[in-house]
Amino acid sequence: MKPTNIKDPEYFHKVVDCQYACPAHTPVPEYIRLIAAGDYTGAYMINWDSNVFPGVLGRTCDRPCEPACRRGRVDEEPVAICRLKRVAADNADKDDVKNLMPKGPFKSNGKKVALIGGGPASLTVARDLAPLGYELHLFDEQKKGGGFMRSQIPSFRLPETVLDQEVNYILDLGIHSHFNHYVKSMKDEVLSKDYDAVFVGTGAPRGRDLPDLPGRKEGAANIHLGINWLASVAFEHTTKVGKKVIVLGGGNTAMDCCRTARRLGGTQVKVVVRSPFAEMKASPWEKEDAAHEDIPIIDNHVPKTFVVENGVLKGMTFEKVTAVYEGGKRKLVPVGGDDVFIEADDVLIAVGQENSFPWIERDLGIEFDKWEMPTVNEKTFVSTNPKVFFGGDAAWGPKNVITAVAHGHQAAVSINNFCNGIDLNKRLDPMVNLVSQKMGIHEWSYDSEVASDERYVVPQADKKVTLSNRKKEVELGFDRLTGFKEAERCLNCDVQTVFTETKCIECDACMDVCPTACITFTENAEEENDLRSKLKMPATNKTQDLYVSDVLPTKRVMIKDENVCLHCGLCAERCPTAAWDMQKFFYNVTKTHTGCQKS
Repeated sequence: MKPTNIKDPEYFHKVVDCQYACPAHTPVPEYIRLIAAGDYTGAYMINWDSNVFPGVLGRTCDRPCEPACRRGRVDEEPVAICRLKRVAADNADKDDVKNLMPKGPFKSNGKKVALIGGGPASLTVARDLAPLGYELHLFDEQKKGGGFMRSQIPSFRLPETVLDQEVNYILDLGIHSHFNHYVKSMKDEVLSKDYDAVFVGTGAPRGRDLPDLPGRKEGAANIHLGINWLASVAFEHTTKVGKKVIVLGGGNTAMDCCRTARRLGGTQVKVVVRSPFAEMKASPWEKEDAAHEDIPIIDNHVPKTFVVENGVLKGMTFEKVTAVYEGGKRKLVPVGGDDVFIEADDVLIAVGQENSFPWIERDLGIEFDKWEMPTVNEKTFVSTNPKVFFGGDAAWGPKNVITAVAHGHQAAVSINNFCNGIDLNKRLDPMVNLVSQKMGIHEWSYDSEVASDERYVVPQADKKVTLSNRKKEVELGFDRLTGFKEAERCLNCDVQTVFTETKCIECDACMDVCPTACITFTENAEEENDLRSKLKMPATNKTQDLYVSDVLPTKRVMIKDENVCLHCGLCAERCPTAAWDMQKFFYNVTKTHTGCQKS
């Protein structure tokens, strides 16, 4: 195999598994180290530059970083990356944070952009473009910004004060906000005006229904679409629900619906899902929280009918099924027997969400596919109308907040390019740095010792209190001491083991001292599979690369399996010639503006 090109920033980027898995590529180990050092403001600003909503995401993120966390390959549990983000948000000095942010008013560049929808994608575009002098007009039908973060995430998970604060950080940059304003016509209200570009970040605002299920129309008064019902609760139009509630669906929205129903008077709330429990789309922690609040989840039940008597909903019938797998595909097969009847005063349908663009005329050069989704370039986020860009759920359907933020960053780059006559395909190179952490013969400027602590549990408020008040936040977050201990579980995967062949005397000391046997000196091989099989510890995870050195004097090469390296620095401490060095790799996705100031 050819020697690894460590000068390619994407090589070490991939080694930092948590950051690589994050759609916004937040420098996770960097902010975790700052938390351990007590620099909460610095940790907040690292987050704010990348993911824009640290306090929100520290409570609600889908956590794609955590399954990727290298700690999960050592222990059973990864680092609580998401909850550490909240530690930074809860403890940062709010005045210092505000002072480190870009400050308006900004010199106008003469360009004007419309942002349709006030959710995370549009707000990210606004955050990135405002310092460049754009006149930004944000339209949303709600009374405040935040989009689905406000209407779909219950207050017991995301307090309104936290959302308001982080939304206002952006609006305070000089955004022209038009709330309580539903755009009815893209043609008349937007494209006919003097906007230089338009960004659509309206989310996936329509809940899927079950219109063909018998009894749906007859029981309509007590059958609700989950996302509409959550919004109605959030804006206090709905304040109660029946004692017996069925929630249909197995995603995170279903979990929010059932937990909200418990707080609005539902004493017998049940979640009923078609799929097996293990295959539900809801995050594991969401299912755990529902179980903690005494909400049973009944799996392998397919809805058949709404039972309505004399115009009153009585419940639903379900067919019991089992999952059969053929050729990698799942098939739900009836198990026979009588249908199952479950009583209900109200039913909440949370079986998915869809996009809806009735306000976009079909003669504007914006192409839609057979599913009524816009045709959007995956790299530049531009539609088939060169002036109109899409992002977040509006572009490719329901995802999550962090994905919408990532879309917003890249859409802002494209909008800035478009308004300045630059090719949209010209993207901004990431900011990268690689700096030695050596402070002495056996000293590093980071805590290199691998902590043995198991993952710490986030405390929760008393269930009696939280179930009686829908605005009472359930999770209390880590205190500073526990946050420090959890931060110390991080393996500092961004501190890279950098090998210099010309200094190596092939004593094999690094190979002997390595606790995971990830280093091997051996003859090279043409095929990667052959090389993986002949290492001291065979490298079976092909999703992570091998670090291959150039040829050494003995004609051997150094091979390191990046998959199991702990970044502990023992190889560098043991090496008598400093052929190994621990170097901190900082990778930051470049935005359209220079971002925040350093703390």
